[in-house]
Amino acid sequence: MSINEENITRIYLDNKELILIGTAHVSRKSAEQVKEVIDYEQPDSVCVELDEQRYQSIKDGNKWQDTDIFKVIKQKKATLLLMNMVISSFQKRMAKQMGIKPGQEMIQGIESAEETGATLVLADRNIQITFARIWGNLGTMGKVKLLMQIMLSIFSNDKISEEELEKLKSKDMLDAMLQDFTDNFPKLKKPLIDERDQYLSQKIKEAPGQKIVAVLGAAHVPGIKEQIHKEHDLNKLREQPPKSKAPKIIGWTIPVIILSIIAYTFYANPAAGTQQTISWILWNGSFSAIGAAVALGHPLAVLTAFIMAPITSLNPLIAAGWFAGIVQAYFRRPNVKDFETLSDDVSSVKGFWDNKVTRILLIIVLANIGSSLGTFIGGADVIRVFLENI
Repeated sequence: MSINEENITRIYLDNKELILIGTAHVSRKSAEQVKEVIDYEQPDSVCVELDEQRYQSIKDGNKWQDTDIFKVIKQKKATLLLMNMVISSFQKRMAKQMGIKPGQEMIQGIESAEETGATLVLADRNIQITFARIWGNLGTMGKVKLLMQIMLSIFSNDKISEEELEKLKSKDMLDAMLQDFTDNFPKLKKPLIDERDQYLSQKIKEAPGQKIVAVLGAAHVPGIKEQIHKEHDLNKLREQPPKSKAPKIIGWTIPVIILSIIAYTFYANPAAGTQQTISWILWNGSFSAIGAAVALGHPLAVLTAFIMAPITSLNPLIAAGWFAGIVQAYFRRPNVKDFETLSDDVSSVKGFWDNKVTRILLIIVLANIGSSLGTFIGGADVIRVFLENI
């Protein structure tokens, strides 16, 4: 008996045989191949492209029921949680089209490891560290561009055939896909692909036993083939990126400048100072309130966004969206059903707006984006009035 060697890479390193299976994360054929290879090879260890957090989410389907939405807001994780949900919704839409579970090949790897008695190795880096390093590598405009692209993906209804999905696993197509990826977000390739290639390769070759099967996204296979022959410091790859002082300096400098300009204008021309104050309040409050309203927030959540935006824009430690989100959560608190249906609801635009959990997250993000936009426009108008009255 033999197995189909397509999408399989064999590496012989010292006294070990490393068998890499390049998969598409929503391909039925990938899941079937994973089972076939592990059953045939009977490896000592099975490595999967998961970290502990994603592994637990697969094992514990009810984890969302334990989520404290107020804690999420307090810990400033609303945007991160929304990004996670949008990304998972994209995979879920494609998987639903194929009639399989998203990440089925990883689930199959876990099940096959248990069935064959192989040691299961969670070989990927913690997802929170990866997101932190991605975020740290982007400038302000890069962050705005990424958030906009992620938000727009909610409205995407792109369909792809399973034949096209299988083509993505060929090396030529993969090179083209990575090139397109790095053209759009060149700074993301290092933390998202390169560093994880290094991390995965080190974990794979350190896995116990002489025969190792690794279940990986196809995008990582070329990099792992190169990195597997080098030594990598896992502790260094786990380090959180140092926080830049620039955003904090800018965050405090803008409010000081705006307040100074308004104060001077009040001193020189009280009527103009009043005009500046009203302009600042209206631009900030209106745009933040529009953001909360677009997310279909409770009327009091929309009002809260309007009231808080002009104040929070002058303090970088707080944000209007947080207050609007807390008010929304108070009046429209998610129930168990919202958490139970969360994974299904995020697969559609209607679900994102209907589910009380994602609506709160949308209110926070959109109110904050509106407040930021209002700050720039309101600030420009404050400066305009100032220059007219010098």
